[in-house]
Amino acid sequence: MERTFKLLINGEAVDGAAQFDVINPATAEPFARCPKADADQLNAAVAAAKAAFPGWAATPIEERAAKIEAVAARLQERLSEFASLLTTEQGKPLDQATGEVMGTVFTLRAFTQMRPETKVLRDEGGNRVVEHRTPLGVVAAITPWNFPMILAANKIGPALVAGNTMVLKPAPTTPLTSLLMGEIFAELLPPGVINIVCDQNDLGALLTAHPDVAKVAFTGSTATGKKVMASAADGVKRVTLELGGNDAAIVLDDVEPALAAQKVFQGAMYNAGQICVAVKRAYVPEGMYEEFCDEIAELARNTVVDDGAKQGAKVGPVQNAMQFEKVKALIADAKQRGTVLAGGDALDRPGYFIPPTIVRDLDDDAPLVREEQFGPVLPVLKYRDIEEVIARANDSEYGLGGTIWGRDVARATEVAMKIDSGTVWVNQHLAIDPRIPFRGSKQSGLGGELGQSGLHEYTQAHIVNAVELEPAA
Repeated sequence: MERTFKLLINGEAVDGAAQFDVINPATAEPFARCPKADADQLNAAVAAAKAAFPGWAATPIEERAAKIEAVAARLQERLSEFASLLTTEQGKPLDQATGEVMGTVFTLRAFTQMRPETKVLRDEGGNRVVEHRTPLGVVAAITPWNFPMILAANKIGPALVAGNTMVLKPAPTTPLTSLLMGEIFAELLPPGVINIVCDQNDLGALLTAHPDVAKVAFTGSTATGKKVMASAADGVKRVTLELGGNDAAIVLDDVEPALAAQKVFQGAMYNAGQICVAVKRAYVPEGMYEEFCDEIAELARNTVVDDGAKQGAKVGPVQNAMQFEKVKALIADAKQRGTVLAGGDALDRPGYFIPPTIVRDLDDDAPLVREEQFGPVLPVLKYRDIEEVIARANDSEYGLGGTIWGRDVARATEVAMKIDSGTVWVNQHLAIDPRIPFRGSKQSGLGGELGQSGLHEYTQAHIVNAVELEPAA
């Protein structure tokens, strides 16, 4: 029997005003129906969050943290159920889906250990100045389809621990794991503290502009992030935007080409390249360029591309039809401009499958180099000297992440210091830790997530400046 999914509004599981199909990207066929909220239900969700806010904010933070810990524990108990559903709706291999669910658990637990910081700024001469932090109110959280669970946890953890309430709107192509989490929220959290509504990209503007929403936390494309920012402007809402990236991997000349190729390939192809901080372009010294290209092309050709639910699959399908067509168009253009070493064509089978594709000999102005492909395609570019490659890596409107690979860690770190990105990793990739802040620069984001500063993004810094009352003259 087909499973029934419900919206979560004020602690109750409710039907949507309509329904829509959710597609399994490995088959390109519907496998479930999702409830679709209308404007009235969205307004009801915001109203429920607003009504729940005073009580939740007044709940001692230790109690709030304990409730989030209980959510994390229950999620871990249902690990296999969530991982299986995540693979079916998102497409990633089951081991990667399991890793995302456990990452969600770890992220929630990390925030249960954090507390908003109170700072005494002055305490002298009878003058005491204290900065403390108060919750904002209702948070609108809008999450994408590439990591629907962990990117929701990045917002749920700090928002709720800090004392806010929330309306969560997941991406319409991956809504079901969020709704499944709603079952846990309904069981363990007070009504209205978190509400979940689904749409087909038609309620976002209403949510972000809603007068009772105090903050918008959005993860997605830069183009959509600009619309979110504009929508929130009239209300001068707090906004956190984690947007697109075009992350460069710079290989230094003291690394073995085979090892560098392995590391860069992993960084480019995990989750079929559908990661905001995936390696999107690789820069390799001209002296090792040929060998590196041979090595990474061989890795691409030997990678198993299949339904993520099947054992042995290493790369699953692109998540949705729109992205599938975008990636195919970028490959078609790259064929005209460069040399395809591996992959290059969608697989002739049902589903949105594109094998790992490696392209060399492209100019820096090629769309595959300039744009965020968000798929299993990697351009490999050669360079001659360090200052040149730093300038080329920085010549982008994006600045989310990046990687430097080198045996001499001090030298690699020196290069990393010159890269205009919010995060640069040296000899590692995707080393995201909920205890370490994550931010984008340039058009890759505004504000930040994770870490103590990520928690503070969900608070208002509040100054109390007190002196003793002077006697009357």
